[in-house]
Amino acid sequence: MLKAKDIMTTEIYTVGEEMDLKELAELFVQRNVNAMPVVNDNGKLVGMVSQTDLVEQDRPLHIPTVISLFDWVLYLESPKKFADEVSKVSARKVGEICSRDIVTCQAETSVSEIANLMVENKTHLVPVLDGDKLIGVVARLDIIRSMG
Repeated sequence: MLKAKDIMTTEIYTVGEEMDLKELAELFVQRNVNAMPVVNDNGKLVGMVSQTDLVEQDRPLHIPTVISLFDWVLYLESPKKFADEVSKVSARKVGEICSRDIVTCQAETSVSEIANLMVENKTHLVPVLDGDKLIGVVARLDIIRSMG
C-alpha cells in the first residue's frame, strides 16, 4: 500500500505570512501550483493559501440581508461572516487571506486516506509533517500519478 512518503513532493514552495498579494500572484504563475503552505518566521506551518483565496479578492462584497423590526436590526446572516469577507477583500498580506484550518498528514498516511482528506475537506494540497516539521506535500496530481 502506497503511503504519503512514497508519492509526496519534497521540493516544497512555501510563502511567508508577510508576503504581499502581488508577489503571491507572481509566485503562483511562476511555480505553476494551485496552493502553497504558509510558514511563520520560524518555518512552522501556520496556514495554506490557494489560488482561490487570491481570486476571492476580486469578487464583489456581499452585503448581509437584514430585517428591521421596530427599533431592532436582525441579521439573517452572520455578522462575523461579513466581517471576515471585509477583511479578506481589503487584505494586503498572505497572512490575512490564508486558511488557518490546515489538513495535514504524516509520512506513513496511506494514499487512500489522503485522497479521502482531500475530498472531505475540499483541498488540493495536503502538507506532510514529521512532528511540527514540514517534510513534503501531496497534491491531487501526485495521487493521480500514483494510480498509473
